[in-house]
Amino acid sequence: MARWVKAIAVITAAATICFSVIYGMTAKKTFLTLAITFGTVAYHFVMRLIVGLAFNTLMHNKADYHKQWYQVKTWEQKLYQKLNVKRWKRFMPTYDSALFDPSLHSWDEIAQAMCQAELVHETIVVLSFVPILFAIPFGEWAVFIITSVLSAAFDLCFVIMQRYNRPRVIRCAEKEKARKKDV
Repeated sequence: MARWVKAIAVITAAATICFSVIYGMTAKKTFLTLAITFGTVAYHFVMRLIVGLAFNTLMHNKADYHKQWYQVKTWEQKLYQKLNVKRWKRFMPTYDSALFDPSLHSWDEIAQAMCQAELVHETIVVLSFVPILFAIPFGEWAVFIITSVLSAAFDLCFVIMQRYNRPRVIRCAEKEKARKKDV
């Protein structure tokens, strides 16, 4: 999945530059539309890569999952049941599935990585609305608003998945710690 995200970011950024240059040479609105479209897609993919890299550089998948921010509330569990998260979460892609592999990491490490992933996706949800500012010079408010809302909703699904799964992973981490203590 990481390769796809990086490839899409590079391809759409290159397409944005190409169509911008062609628009500059021809002044044909079609090329401006293509430049804006590819630019918006490039923004969403490049922004995701930068946010993930920034959090990884700062946190290194180390987070205190006991902090209040990461605690799942009772109302959330009820909401997740109504959203039927258990059924659809397995269809969601994972950027780096090795981070969540119990054969490679302890449950404690996985819980910490989940907290970092949650923060990454929460940040992306907020930054998904930045392209709306591009409607100021280019117009087409509906397009920028719709793409921003859809992008934010997509990343909100990942936040929900992390929060839905984390209580079970923390229970596994606590059992793992108790077993190590007993030995």
